[in-house]
Amino acid sequence: MAVSWRGVFPAACTQFHQDYSLNIPGTLKHLDAMLAAGVHGFVMMGSVGENTTLEPSEKRELLKATVQHIGGKVPVLVGVAEYTTAQACRWAADSQKLGADGLMVLPAMVYKSDDRETIAHFRSVARASDLPIMVYNNPPAYKTDVTPQMFAEMADEPKFACIKESSDNPRRITDIINLTGDRYAILAGVDDLFLECCMLGAVGWISGLVNAFPAENRLIWDLVQAGKWEEARKVYRWYTPLLHLDTHMKLVQYIKLASAECGYGTELTRPPRLPLVGDEREQVLTIIRTAKATRPKVNK
Repeated sequence: MAVSWRGVFPAACTQFHQDYSLNIPGTLKHLDAMLAAGVHGFVMMGSVGENTTLEPSEKRELLKATVQHIGGKVPVLVGVAEYTTAQACRWAADSQKLGADGLMVLPAMVYKSDDRETIAHFRSVARASDLPIMVYNNPPAYKTDVTPQMFAEMADEPKFACIKESSDNPRRITDIINLTGDRYAILAGVDDLFLECCMLGAVGWISGLVNAFPAENRLIWDLVQAGKWEEARKVYRWYTPLLHLDTHMKLVQYIKLASAECGYGTELTRPPRLPLVGDEREQVLTIIRTAKATRPKVNK
């Protein structure tokens, strides 16, 4: 199933009111700011979007509002990160009814499935809707690994269109391409490995820090696409201390704090995630504020 998912796709934050209720207007306002900076699509309710803290009714409400608000300007994908295969299938079917352009599907949460179980989960979700799927592989965070050999085995299902490769191992991109050719569009899923992944064949970037620095994300993407590698490296070196924030257990708190510091939404996360405090907070703020003070010039 051919898709045109290329470029910079924010793993968008979900905004909350101070009582932790869902803040849909705040979320849409943040999407508008990123859209104005030139992002190419959105992934709603992924890891950064705090998927697993949302009630099913909240997910439906947020996806419906997002699809209506974006109005087809760019693709809207939605995360499928559920505890059981049955729940994942129900959400996939609901997402199609609500107008999503595609699914970003994770292995089932909590249980570390083996290869056979993992593939069965993905195939079941594929049968649950007509939507194209981006398979999200993130073994450092979710413990289940989708190997290049597994992607080769899954290549007979046309709905598996893309891979978000977040294994922390850029070698995987070459291994997948060597095994499957151009069967899959591969997108970088680890912020501080973006440039390396592009060199090896990634055609897009599912990014967390784009929530805070959308214009700079688009700048580095444009430089790469233009083959201006030396300029891209300079921007990447400025950006990398920020991008490291995407690889920490507290990436959601870090990214939301960075976004708030840049004027986009609030840093509020749903428990069990708590606000940053003490030395940790000061260290992260130093990184963010140093980057803001030295950010590259972006022509608009």
